[in-house]
Amino acid sequence: MPWIVLFVSAALETVWATALGASDGFTEPRPTIVFAITIVVSLGAFGYVLKHIPISTAYAVWTGTGAALTVLWGMAAGAEPVTALRLLLIAGIVGCVVGLKLVPARPAHPSRPSAAAAKATADEVSR
Repeated sequence: MPWIVLFVSAALETVWATALGASDGFTEPRPTIVFAITIVVSLGAFGYVLKHIPISTAYAVWTGTGAALTVLWGMAAGAEPVTALRLLLIAGIVGCVVGLKLVPARPAHPSRPSAAAAKATADEVSR
């Protein structure tokens, strides 16, 4: 479920980024309202995701997916040119996102104590 929420949050990133551009510096009410609502929902969903997926993976997937969808939306809307190189680069982003999803997450050093825990232990020993 967290992965689904992550991709929905990334899609909402595309909506709020597009609305931000259309808001004309927050002078256009409708896109400003769309921006405000979707950024709150998107970041709220992303906060939920961070309870279940490591931030390093989640943030890379969130920004990569959001960026790729934003560019694709711009191409579909006619605001961005469609070129083979752009499509290849977007495919690279998508490939990296898929790769991050497939790599299993595990703690870097589960048996090594944190610096704070080591200091606390040293302080107790010196007493």
